[in-house]
Order: sequence, then C-alpha cells, then structure tokens
Amino acid sequence: MKPRQRRLLWVLAGLVLVATAVTLVLRALNSNVMFFYSPSQVQAGSVPHGAAFRLGGLVEQGSLQRSDGGMLLQFVVTDEVQRVPVQYRGLLPDLFREGKGVVVSGKLQPDGGFQATEVLAKHDENYMPPEAAHALKNAEGKGERP
Repeated sequence: MKPRQRRLLWVLAGLVLVATAVTLVLRALNSNVMFFYSPSQVQAGSVPHGAAFRLGGLVEQGSLQRSDGGMLLQFVVTDEVQRVPVQYRGLLPDLFREGKGVVVSGKLQPDGGFQATEVLAKHDENYMPPEAAHALKNAEGKGERP
C-alpha cells in the first residue's frame, strides 16, 4: 500500500469515528431532553404520549389533597385557562404552596392525569421559569377560564 493510500485510509477511519461519536452524543441528548408544556397545550393534545415532559403553571387554590400518610399527593396545575390533575408520591419542596408557580416532571396518564416523578417550586416571589411565565402570559391573552 502506498503512503498516499494509507493516509486516505486513516482520514476515512477518523471521519467514521467522529461521525459515530457525534451520532451517539446526539442520540443520548435527544433521549434525555424534556420538553416544557402548559396545561392548555396538554388539554389541546400537543404533548407526546408515553414520553416524559415537564408541565408548568400555578398550583390551583384548594386543590392539594394528601393521603397514604401524606406521601401521596394530588393537586391541580393550571395556567388560568386549563387545568391538569397531578398525582405525586414523595416529599414536596419546602416552597411548594397553592397559588404559586410549579414545574412537575413526569408522564401523562391515559385518563388525562399527570403522574409526576419530580416537583420543582419557585424559589422566591420574583422568579418564575421563563417557559412558565410565557405560557401563563399566552393563556391570559386567550381570556377563557375553565
């Protein structure tokens, strides 16, 4: 084999390795990405069925119910237009309150409820995740209330 052919072979092998590495990284990132949706988008059917995603909005006043020794929680997340019932088993963050912003991670159930695996509460009065603020602003513009 001539030196030129050997160099070409090494370059091609390097390109194949780089392409394989990029493909593996992109697939790993794609499987770990969680998209954010508002209750209005969930009710409209724009969410992936069977895939995990984040649901954000406000915890509806008077919707928090505890059972099973306080470990099984049910509450409603709303964007002031639509509502999504959420079920969560575990401990809530200290800042979790009715009427405050929340982002929950999990999956939509066949009955239309949301099974949460993680609950995140806003950390002070001035902060709301940008996606949640945008979703609430868009929902208010539609003017409908449930």
